[in-house]
Amino acid sequence: MSGKFEPKVPVNLNPPKDDPISVQDLAKADGTEGQKCYVAIKGKVYDVTGNKAYQPGGAYNVFAGKDASRALGKTSTKPEDVQAEWQDLPDKEKGTLNDWVTFFSKRYNVVGVVEGATNME
Repeated sequence: MSGKFEPKVPVNLNPPKDDPISVQDLAKADGTEGQKCYVAIKGKVYDVTGNKAYQPGGAYNVFAGKDASRALGKTSTKPEDVQAEWQDLPDKEKGTLNDWVTFFSKRYNVVGVVEGATNME
């Protein structure tokens, strides 16, 4: 079961950082104009800059510069679902969200935490 989310190619990750990142700075990290591209999940901010899917025009660009916890739990790319709050999701969707946390944590560096996040656990 633990190998389920392992990347096909090994990834060397930096130790996770817990630097505070404001919601405004997170919003700027949307991959436009050569900017960094970050996605937050449960308040942790992941650097997904190297993945074209999160860049402008990519299938998952809707998550860029935002905390996408709710949308990931719901397996949704609808802009209205891209919200930080996830605690009211059904248990099955909470499990899906936790799977996404595992997936991201094996592939992308954690560069900080959303300042004032109330959705970490």
